[in-house]
Amino acid sequence: MIRKAAVLMWLCIVAALLAGCWNRRELNELGIAVAAGVDKIGDRYRLTVQVVDPGQVTAKKGANGGASATLYTSEGDTILEAARRITQISPRKIYLSHLRLYLIGESLAEEGIGQVLDLLSRDHEIRTDFYLVVTKGASAMDTLKIMTPLEPLPANKLFASLESSEKNWSPTIAVTLDELINDLTCEGKHPVMTGLQILGDPEVGQEKKNIANIYTPTQLQYSGLAVFKKTKLIGWLNEQESRGYHHIHGGVKSSVLYIPCPDSGKIVVETIRSKTNVKGKVAQGDPRIEIKVQVEANIAAVGCRNLDLTDTATIAELEKRVETKLVDIMDTTVEKVQKEYGIDIFGFGEAIRRADPGAWKTMKKNWDEEYFTHLPVDIHVDLVIRRIGTISDSFLNQTKE
Repeated sequence: MIRKAAVLMWLCIVAALLAGCWNRRELNELGIAVAAGVDKIGDRYRLTVQVVDPGQVTAKKGANGGASATLYTSEGDTILEAARRITQISPRKIYLSHLRLYLIGESLAEEGIGQVLDLLSRDHEIRTDFYLVVTKGASAMDTLKIMTPLEPLPANKLFASLESSEKNWSPTIAVTLDELINDLTCEGKHPVMTGLQILGDPEVGQEKKNIANIYTPTQLQYSGLAVFKKTKLIGWLNEQESRGYHHIHGGVKSSVLYIPCPDSGKIVVETIRSKTNVKGKVAQGDPRIEIKVQVEANIAAVGCRNLDLTDTATIAELEKRVETKLVDIMDTTVEKVQKEYGIDIFGFGEAIRRADPGAWKTMKKNWDEEYFTHLPVDIHVDLVIRRIGTISDSFLNQTKE
């Protein structure tokens, strides 16, 4: 009886300890940050956070003309110090568990992002499902000041825009913290991140009038891919080269490209599905890469005359021409990275490691300098046109100009 009473007492004590939220935090005590950005100012770090204003995003109170988010910024000798200094101006402690986007200023990216990533990966309160981008031609603070249409929170707009453009427009890539760190620690691959730039006057973009009319004079646009040598930014890929990278990297869900007509005009092709297979091999001590890309596409628009899309020979010719264009785009991208940057951002070294681990042990130390810069890369594209649209013969063939 005594033993049962003792067991019951211990169960009650344990239940009492487990029942409450010992580390709970009330919502009215926290500043929910949805975006953050860090810049390097001299020897100091400047942290900027975009915090939700709950009163402005509710349906009943959102019409009073106030901004849906508040921006706090502070400087410190370390990023964490800058974060704690924000408590001097913010009435609430900044809570980062709901981050949607993390911006890295271009100047900081050129010096190195190692300390930023170390801090983000260590913090137990930060989830890793947010996206990281590099600001291009502007600081992270100035970029986070821009007011955006459609979405009341600029961070949500940027998050949704990056996801949408990655699915529907191949030059952009959404990179999470885990993916970025994996690329940094992987042998035979350097990371890339999508760039974000301000279009228009940054000062106008900070004002309410930027979103007051049907036309938004200052906008935020994703542009190109930032090329990193380990943790340091060393250059950029333009839109066409970013498209080539994405096809080599794999995962292109949908995109658009065109080929010229025999006489004048363009034939627009919509890629609807894509799969990439990268294989490495070593023959007589020399590495080689073979890339096979399978693409499914539809005819989206035809701007030329006398083109019979019901003829299988015509479709076969169009498929070959689109294949050639995609190969040229990828070839140009590989050639630029090899000659201008001299680092492997494609993961070709990883492909060689999988194919021949023994050979890779001797190559990995000098992979970028000795092997990658003159690595033969054979690219093959197999494109199939699935549909030609709801009409076969364009009405342009029946009109006179």
